[in-house]
Amino acid sequence: MLSIRDLHVSYGGIKAVKGISLDVPTGQIVTLIGANGAGKSSTLRAIAGLCKNRKGTITWDGKDITHSDPVSIVKAGIVMSPEGRRIFPHLTVLENLELGAYSRNDKDGIAKDMGWVFDLFPRLSERRNQKGGTLSGGEQQMLAVGRALMSSPALVMLDEPSLGLAPLLVREVFDIIREINDRGMTVLLVEQNAHAALKVAHHAYVLETGLVTLSGTGEELAADERVRAAYLGG
Repeated sequence: MLSIRDLHVSYGGIKAVKGISLDVPTGQIVTLIGANGAGKSSTLRAIAGLCKNRKGTITWDGKDITHSDPVSIVKAGIVMSPEGRRIFPHLTVLENLELGAYSRNDKDGIAKDMGWVFDLFPRLSERRNQKGGTLSGGEQQMLAVGRALMSSPALVMLDEPSLGLAPLLVREVFDIIREINDRGMTVLLVEQNAHAALKVAHHAYVLETGLVTLSGTGEELAADERVRAAYLGG
């Protein structure tokens, strides 16, 4: 269980997150939806230890990780696939994936997870010796998610995994999110495709200008008239 209480995140004089509280139960898919600038990505970055100017409390399996560094957080079982993919373009697909396992020393486990990632993303297997920068946008997104999975996380945070992808690839991404969850991983998803995010989520939160304004099951929020009007075009 990941628990956040009264989280604040600031960038200089800009308050990106203004005291939110939320829970991510073990084994569930939880999604954060909201407009650009609502504080969704800042929330993920704070959990990952990438925001210095933060206050509040972040606990993971009962342990306070509020002030832990990013390496310690990865070792604790939390990993993020960032918005914009941020792969290493001059390294091969295989080298990018190997870097995802940098915190591990279980060779057999790494090899097993590499095989699973290649089964999950067959195109990465076909292009394993190809430079990351030569991949298509969809393939780079697959590589970013695969690299995150190579750390063998308990909680994987996905920041806009469908951004800029063709509709067919969007459906594929959400099928993969379900498969990751079926494998036992908890998922915290930030996604502007509210239709798809609410359909896959066990629980969801709406963020507006750094505050949680609504929460409920994915079905409940998909049926909420306020959510439909603001995010679902209904």
